Parts: sequence; structure tokens; C-alpha cells
Amino acid sequence: MPSSSIIPITIVTGFLGSGKTTLILNLIPQLPPNYRLALIKNEFGDVAIDSQLAASSAIAGTKELLNGCICCNLVGSLSDALEELRTTQKPDRIIVETSGSAFPATLALEVGRIAKETGRYELDGVVAVIDVENWKGYDDTSMTAKLQAKYTDLIVLNKWELVSERALDDCVDRILDLELDAPTPREKSDKGWVSKDILLGLDAKLARGLKKGVHKEEHGRGHDHNHDHHSEVEVLSVTLSSASQPNGIALPGLTSLLTDAPKDEVYRIKAVLYALEAPVSSTGEKAGTPENPGFPGRYILNWAFGRWTFTSVPSGELTAANTPAGSVFDTPKDSAPPTPLRYGEPLLRMTVVCAPSESARWKQKISKYVGLQEEPQMGLLQVTRVS
Repeated sequence: MPSSSIIPITIVTGFLGSGKTTLILNLIPQLPPNYRLALIKNEFGDVAIDSQLAASSAIAGTKELLNGCICCNLVGSLSDALEELRTTQKPDRIIVETSGSAFPATLALEVGRIAKETGRYELDGVVAVIDVENWKGYDDTSMTAKLQAKYTDLIVLNKWELVSERALDDCVDRILDLELDAPTPREKSDKGWVSKDILLGLDAKLARGLKKGVHKEEHGRGHDHNHDHHSEVEVLSVTLSSASQPNGIALPGLTSLLTDAPKDEVYRIKAVLYALEAPVSSTGEKAGTPENPGFPGRYILNWAFGRWTFTSVPSGELTAANTPAGSVFDTPKDSAPPTPLRYGEPLLRMTVVCAPSESARWKQKISKYVGLQEEPQMGLLQVTRVS
């Protein structure tokens, strides 16, 4: 066990849409009331979407590392992010949630290096979240997914409730084929919930180098080939603004986009958006109605493998990074109900993670589907490939 002066670090990795953020959010209520948990989150694109969800939870502080890979071009930012959280938040633990393309062992070795140099941290363990329902698909196409399952201290089997027992056994067999030595401990989640006693206090094999050849294999398969793991995805950044009084985005068009996106072409869609009406998740559940009638409410969209949810974010909770200063949540209570246009915030900021060679086609589809509630021609839509 680390001493009280050393901050344990838990790395949570897993391929796109596996359920990493859900796992972390389900961990928070299990912690003691005064326990301070901080989060470093590495996301595709330029919108800190999941971190805004985390900001409305009991997480002490969140640091986003955007539009880059935490194990490659952003690796040097990790030390600064850890130090910022340590000094400003004084956390009891820091969780590092990687993007879907990160190599876990390379990151674990970097945390180990920082811990040795500073004497302030200790790697508690690496957790790999696996989407059992879709594992067969990206296991066949993604070397990164295999590395994430191979080099870890704990495998969390997520979404196993959605498949047959035979499919679950097949997924486990595929994982076992990747093992280096003794099988890695596995735990089935309860719809994304795993006990804190299982997730925390892991035997961090990666940090101590007990799995031989880890760094060599990862480096040879990715970092010596122009970051080949980046070629597994293409990332689009989408922004929709209004040139007039905004009435929110057109939900029917957005719903059509979410419905039509096949999981072999689009891996992930995340967005922060404004809408006049409560949007509907793929399960038929409505998000909360806008706080101020007649003015757009703010929502977070999370789409993965044909399913999506909308989460209403009350204006008093919009304290995450990347929200403009003086925006909705800073509006005095006695002022008129705010609108995004008054503060220069776009009506939609979205990140779309596509399969290789699919971004150009989906750039056209996004332009077709995404528009404003009224007078779509007045909207300023920008769709840019960022990775």
C-alpha cells in the first residue's frame, strides 16, 4: 500500500465505446464522502464531453488532454496534468482515462517513470474495459484493442448481459489467446458497475515490469510506424453555430444521423448540443426538459454501436473546461434566460470517430443531416477532419 503522501494512480483503458466513463462514474458513489478523486481524461477531437459529465459528479477535479494520444504526442503533458491536480485538488487518487487508441503499457511505463522521478505517485493498476457485445468486430480489425486486453492488471467484461452465453465464452476464449502467462483476472460488470474493492488496490504488474517484452512489442507495433494505431480511426470535429436568434438544433435530422450510422463505419459520436425540446435516447427515454421554457436546453449526447443517450446538464453544473467564460452557467439569476448566441457558444459541438477511410463520406452525411430547428440555411456548419 502506498504511504499517505503518495498518490495512487489507476489507468482505465479500453476500445471506443467499451464503457470506461460509465465504469468511473459508477465508482464515485462507492467512495467515502470525503474521498477526493481526480480525473485525467484523454479524448479524441477538441470537445471535452465526458469530462463535463464527470464535472457534475463528485470528482474533485478534471484535466482534459484533447485531440492527441496520451501515449504519443501528449505523453509529455501527463506529468504537468498530474502535478496540476496534485497541487490544486490534493486528491486521494487520480484516475487516467485513455482514449480508445492508447497503448496501455507505454502509458503505464510513463507513469512509473514519473513516479520514480518525483516520489509523489504510484501506479496502482491498469484496468481494461472490454465491450463483449462488439469485441469480435474490433478484435478482428484493431491491434490496439488486442494490446489493451493483453497488457492489463484487470479485465472488466462489459455489456455481457446483451449476448448469449456462447458469445460470452467466445469473447473470453479470444482474450485468453492473447495472454502472455497466467490469465489476467476478469470481472463481469453489472451494467457498468464494479465494486471499488475490485477496481482499486490492484497488483500493478505493468509498473514493475513483470510482463516481459511489453514495451518492445508495443513500440514495435505502433510507435516505430508513424503511430500506426492512429490509422485505425479517423476523427471529425463538427461545430454548428447560428447567425440569428438560436432556436436549437433540428432533432429529427440528428436522430436520423444516429439511426443510420452503422457500427462498422462509425465507432463513436459524442456531442454537446442545445435543443428546444427534450431529445430522446435510443431506448425511448427522454432527457430533462429545458430549464427555461422557450429557450434551448443543454444536453450531452453519447453514441456507441447503434445505441445512444442524451443527458440534460443543468446550467448550474456547466463548470467543465472548454465552456466559455461568462456563458450560461455564469448568468446572474435575476437576468433574462440565457441563450447560447449571446455568449458565443455553438449550438452543437460534436466529435465523430469513424473507421479508416470513412470520414470523407460521413462528412457529407453530417452536412446533410445536421441543421437548425428553423431556417437551416442560416446555420454555420463546420465539419473538419482532425485526425
